[in-house]
Amino acid sequence: MMDQAQSLRQLVSSQDPKRTPGGEGSARIITVCSGKGGVGKSNFTLNFALTLKSMGKKVLLFDADIGMANIDVLMGVSARYNLYHLLKREADIDQVIHIGPGSLPFIAGGSGMDELFSLSEADLNYFTAQIGQIADTMDFILFDTGAGISKETLKFITSADECFVVTTPEPTAITDAYALMKVVHNSHPEVPFRLIVNQAGDEREASLTSDKIRMAATRFLQLDIPFLGYISSDAHVVQAVKKQTPFSLAYPNSTASKDVQRLAMHYLDSGSRQLEKKQGIKGFINKWLKRNK
Repeated sequence: MMDQAQSLRQLVSSQDPKRTPGGEGSARIITVCSGKGGVGKSNFTLNFALTLKSMGKKVLLFDADIGMANIDVLMGVSARYNLYHLLKREADIDQVIHIGPGSLPFIAGGSGMDELFSLSEADLNYFTAQIGQIADTMDFILFDTGAGISKETLKFITSADECFVVTTPEPTAITDAYALMKVVHNSHPEVPFRLIVNQAGDEREASLTSDKIRMAATRFLQLDIPFLGYISSDAHVVQAVKKQTPFSLAYPNSTASKDVQRLAMHYLDSGSRQLEKKQGIKGFINKWLKRNK
């Protein structure tokens, strides 16, 4: 594998030269969350990011699960630096952003998230400028958040452009997914959701699962939640996890991989157009910090 800093510079230099940092080309910020653990949220986020990248999009993956960060484990990559080192100026952006399989840039999870809320103005400007060097060249930044409704996860969801909610057909997963959206909607009704059903037995089960959540949201929250798509239950996914290789790369012709491709294509064709304005990473960070005042 090429030198980390060299690979990152090559990735940045390959971006569209017409793209203006912080302008109309700013990245769309997406948080991916779930009402409970064990629904395959991180695995979905990783493979969705890789699929978008395979479709020609510039994607940065951010592991924002402070307690159970595992994106690097799913990729079989050892991440030496994470956000904490950037905040402490112990590493620069070239070192903090790692290059994973499929040339996917990512920031590993870990401690240090709370440090961001006590930064001086000078440190905050440094942090934002460092992240902006790469983030403003991206089309999408995906934040894989922690499962459940923690204070930290809520800040990510309410600061991003939109939120993907991952569930499975399991009754507890359905209940918890709805509960998460209810809590967020009651305090921040402007947050747009997209629903993904993972580990579905077939299309009918996925549709029934989606309908249960969407009908409850319509009836009790007066909220329309678009169904983005589903990923089938596929033994290849388990095999890929054991190999520490994303299933979309290890088994590109598997049912799960084709489902993610279809879901990503649907999002690019219709879902992403529903958001006309993108705040970019600087807008996200500013909103994120306001959630803590």
